[in-house]
Amino acid sequence: MPTARPTIASWSYRLMRDTAGILLDVNPDRHLTQEVRAVIEDGGDRLLDLHLWRLGPGHLGAVVSVLTEQRRDCDYYRSRLSRFPSLSHVTVEVISASG
Repeated sequence: MPTARPTIASWSYRLMRDTAGILLDVNPDRHLTQEVRAVIEDGGDRLLDLHLWRLGPGHLGAVVSVLTEQRRDCDYYRSRLSRFPSLSHVTVEVISASG
């Protein structure tokens, strides 16, 4: 069965190529990253950390860490991010600049 090896090798290579970004935790959408940053920082807050990862086709998870001088809670930022339908699972950390 000499023809089976190239098929398995080709399949294996494509599988590694297609999943490497997921396994190495590569940012799945740089444009969305910029848009999320703009939405968070629009009110004068500072985005300290943003981590996006693919959950499945058309669905992303996000961890957002925000530094603010305002009295804002996680729900405020969740509502701001609700405009992005691909963000299916969002975790928000709010850090008060005033201590």
